[in-house]
Amino acid sequence: MANDPLATYNAKRDFGKTAEPKGTRAKAKGNSFMVQKHDATRLHFDFRLELDGVLKSWAVTRGPSPNPDDKRLAVRTEDHPLSYATFEGTIPKGEYGGGTVMLWDRGTWASLPGKDPSKTIEEGHLHFTLYGERMKGEWLLVRMKPRPGEKRENWLLRKVDDAFSAGSDDLVGRALTSVATGRTMAEIEANAPETSLKGKRGKAFDAAMIKASTASPKPKPRQTAATLPAFRKPQLATLVDSVPAGSGWLHEVKYDGYRCQLAVSAGQAKIYTRSGLDWTDKFQAIADAAMALDLPPALIDGEIVKLDAEGNPSFSGLQAALKQGDGDLTLFAFDLLSLEGQDLTGLPNITRKERLAALLAGVQEPIVYADHMLGSGEKLFDALCGAGQEGIISKKADAPYRGMRTKMWLKVKCTRRQEFVIVGWLASGAKGRNLKSLLLGVNDDDGLRYAGKVGTGFDLDTAETLLAQLQKIERQTATVEAPRAAVREAHWVAPKLVAEIAFAEFTADNVVRHASFIGLRDDKPASAVKPEKPVQHMAAPIVKISSADRMIFPESKVTKGDLAAYYESVGPVMAEWALRRPISLVRCPQGRAKHCFFQKHDAGSFGDHVHHVDIREKDGGTEPYLYVEDSAGLIACVQMGTIEFHGWGSSIGDVEKADRMIFDLDPDTALTFEDVKKAAVDIRRHLEDIGLASFPLLSGGKGVHVVVPLIPDAEWPAVKDFAQRFAQALAQSEPDRFIATMSKAKRKGLIFIDWLRNQRGATAILPYSARARPGAPVSAPVSWEELETIDTPSRFSVKDADLLLERATSKALKGWGEAAQRLPDL
Repeated sequence: MANDPLATYNAKRDFGKTAEPKGTRAKAKGNSFMVQKHDATRLHFDFRLELDGVLKSWAVTRGPSPNPDDKRLAVRTEDHPLSYATFEGTIPKGEYGGGTVMLWDRGTWASLPGKDPSKTIEEGHLHFTLYGERMKGEWLLVRMKPRPGEKRENWLLRKVDDAFSAGSDDLVGRALTSVATGRTMAEIEANAPETSLKGKRGKAFDAAMIKASTASPKPKPRQTAATLPAFRKPQLATLVDSVPAGSGWLHEVKYDGYRCQLAVSAGQAKIYTRSGLDWTDKFQAIADAAMALDLPPALIDGEIVKLDAEGNPSFSGLQAALKQGDGDLTLFAFDLLSLEGQDLTGLPNITRKERLAALLAGVQEPIVYADHMLGSGEKLFDALCGAGQEGIISKKADAPYRGMRTKMWLKVKCTRRQEFVIVGWLASGAKGRNLKSLLLGVNDDDGLRYAGKVGTGFDLDTAETLLAQLQKIERQTATVEAPRAAVREAHWVAPKLVAEIAFAEFTADNVVRHASFIGLRDDKPASAVKPEKPVQHMAAPIVKISSADRMIFPESKVTKGDLAAYYESVGPVMAEWALRRPISLVRCPQGRAKHCFFQKHDAGSFGDHVHHVDIREKDGGTEPYLYVEDSAGLIACVQMGTIEFHGWGSSIGDVEKADRMIFDLDPDTALTFEDVKKAAVDIRRHLEDIGLASFPLLSGGKGVHVVVPLIPDAEWPAVKDFAQRFAQALAQSEPDRFIATMSKAKRKGLIFIDWLRNQRGATAILPYSARARPGAPVSAPVSWEELETIDTPSRFSVKDADLLLERATSKALKGWGEAAQRLPDL
């Protein structure tokens, strides 16, 4: 047995009872790897590398993380046979490793050149690259020094910071299905013999949920290729002279390329220019990459660029790539206009970006999610200008998408650049050079006018190409009126070609100074080229707060003005959850300790920033429900004495379809917050088993909300039915911990799983809302890892606005509350 690396594996298993393969060492040498999600005594992820004819194995207790800052404990286990690489199923209870096994990832691996992995493993370290479906890039395994008497080998698994690292991306929390069969843990276990629920936990719950879920309607079938989303007029940015300040703006790189819209559906794709032309054939490589992703029907707004050797967008490089048929282009996706037939343009910018991030999670080049910064626009602008890039785009975080040029999108350029119409050229007298300069024009109110000339920025090859194109459209008469001395011996052309030009400024005569040719633009007609002058950016007016010194939270010395300032600060990150959603307000005009009341209907007293949507009631009539469209609306509500904001689980775009489920864990007074946290983690686990990612929200009150985002296609009766059955199944499987009924008399020593928030008209506290409680606490998103270390659901207060804003854009909360998922079809 000492010479058999699989002896331990075989000795631990009774192959008459388990479906696991017998251990036989393979002769062939390969480089496969796989990860198996294993729900045994404790959930873990078995990480396996093929080496020396066996699978070297480690049990990673919390699963792999793509965040280089995370060091995951990986306990070395016995070598497994190569035949184990495809195993997925259940190991009988009572047997070694009894539980459910999912094939969670697979692919190939490679050690660093010049390193012998068999030797380095024995030395206690392994540096390798993974080419998996979920785990990619460089990773490290390092053995820890053993403690006295410790028999097992404890290692640490860590991601190396590279192109595939992803901050705090909760990979194991969002990747919930098998890479081999697409099944969830519950579906895999469903093949096992049925187990009684009486007195059982864990797996019995999964079986109960499988039964419970059968009453839920089947999800809508994916739309066919015939339903590719149609082109929409793009939103355009206004050129301004300074970066907008404050937390209400998100800032992106201004990519130097071609604006486009990518329409995808059922393995098909089409790429439109900003004017609606079909340029799929010109960007075929990007279209092919989009088709391979098999995304649901979606319309994505973005920019196609050519990256230079330093990783900066190069417009001239893009022109050359298109001319040569070079497919090495990149699409930076920055907006999501529709998803699965749902129009998203009415949602806030930050909401659309979060949904786009969820849609493109794990997607690699040539399609890249364009990240952003919330606030700190000047820092980003200075950094990009220093790196030689074009500038930034600043977008109002809470603004909807509009198919026109607006001041909700602003552009700030490091150097002045814009399009001009080529109206002629001057020939060169220099030997070996035929083109001296291009004559430029722009359209204004009186028609096409002369705008100067450009004689730099094109090499000999570019000059020859330009000249060939210009000679084809040459004309005998002048295209524009121009100073005779400037255009002597000019060759005039029909105004058809559009050029991108960089320049220092316009002179007093409205012609360009120190101009440089960047490239031709094929995506914009000459008739649309107009002069573009930066305007002064002015901040939007703020809602006036009367009686700002009134004490709202006396014990914390928080005034009405302080509360308004809090909501103004967190408005951009609260926008995703609060805007364009029916809301109910807790109004306390005299402060939280005085009389407070709920209000959900519009009485016409809130002013222009607060709106209403008419919603049908049970009696067939309608009632005007409150909603707001921007941060100013939140502040207007504060002006009217509002402290708390509670929201429906659907938007005003379609109030009948839920975009989230919420399970509010309401503990009996005898229980501690530690009990609530453990319950939340267990519920997360059960949701993961049936394929649903979830996120914890500190309520600011007594407990925790477990938030389950949904693609809004299931209507309220189905969502309510699912939530009720989930809560009842959990209460049935663990009756000594949970209860699914409201009765306080029966709740003693138990946690009430409040599923009633998942029905039409019900509301839940919104993220970042203040609470009318002592200490001015607020509800706050946290990560599952953070939840372990937090000792109270009122950890944050209105005095923590800066901290909450910083946290919202941190690695820890990136992607919080976003997952493209439906109620499971079990």
